[in-house]
Amino acid sequence: MRIGVLTGGGDVPGLNAAIRAVARRAFNYGWEVRAIKNGWAGLVEGNIVPLTSKQVSGILHVGGTILGASRTNPFKDQALVRSCLDNVEAFGLDGVVAVGGEDTLGVAARLAELDAPVVGVPKTIDNDVPGTDYTIGFDTAVTMVAESLDRLHTTASAHHRAIVVEVMGRHAGWIAVIGGMAGGADYIFIPEVESSVEEVCKHVEQRWRRGKKFSIIVVSEGAQIKEIVHTEDELGAKDEFGHVRLDRRGLGETVAKEIEKRTGFETRSVLLGHLQRGGSPTVFDRVLATRLGAFAVELVKEGKFGYMAALRCNEIEAVPLSLVLTDLKTVDPQLHELAQTFF
Repeated sequence: MRIGVLTGGGDVPGLNAAIRAVARRAFNYGWEVRAIKNGWAGLVEGNIVPLTSKQVSGILHVGGTILGASRTNPFKDQALVRSCLDNVEAFGLDGVVAVGGEDTLGVAARLAELDAPVVGVPKTIDNDVPGTDYTIGFDTAVTMVAESLDRLHTTASAHHRAIVVEVMGRHAGWIAVIGGMAGGADYIFIPEVESSVEEVCKHVEQRWRRGKKFSIIVVSEGAQIKEIVHTEDELGAKDEFGHVRLDRRGLGETVAKEIEKRTGFETRSVLLGHLQRGGSPTVFDRVLATRLGAFAVELVKEGKFGYMAALRCNEIEAVPLSLVLTDLKTVDPQLHELAQTFF
């Protein structure tokens, strides 16, 4: 048997742990493993090379991905889809393990519909892949957010100012809600619930009157705020999956300026950006990536293509990849309501 493994989309901590798990479990079966470089671009271009035991040694704790990644979407052109299918056959791949978020796994699901031997492993710091409780990279990202808020609390308190912290989260506010709750945020904006600058300003003023001379506000980059609207032209070109770069919204900075203008309180903004993606994975992400990667090899062994490994109630289960083509997993309203209890 010979299998290929790829990592697509944005990098997250834990990808190398997943690659290592796929390779080690395959080697245990006496299989050959091939590295598909730079996500789906590698399968399109035939950039596929042997992956050895030595190459996956010592990478469990390393961030990033030794395979490289890209946001290539083969389904933008049927000729690229044909290349993917042809290269699976040309390189003798009995299975392909795709490690990615909703875009990468969406491609995997559509290839599986064309009888490609593909299985998936869910990763994304956004934690918005349906069918799994957690995705690789999420725990590390929210841990970093919570630690950042801990640090920002001290300087905000010392200088009696509000600090707006922009975190990642295009369509789902998991990072903002979980990271914000863990870090003691005083207000949280998420994409799922429309809010307003007026509302957060009232909250900041109420805290001030109660003697709380500082505030920490967390804003998801994709949050919907009534007074702040951007046109597509302002946000620039889209990637191959139709996404604009949300950092161009400058949402955190805009909210900070509005709070200072409307309340008169000194307000600063902090953009955590790619710090959330970088660095060594947490223990949770190392173990999750290991469990999911090893299980994906079992799916290949059983010929159970068109499925992904998923964490459900602390058990690893096979879930149809077709779920990824449905709605994203967004924040539970009850969880957001709980977070509001502490505003």
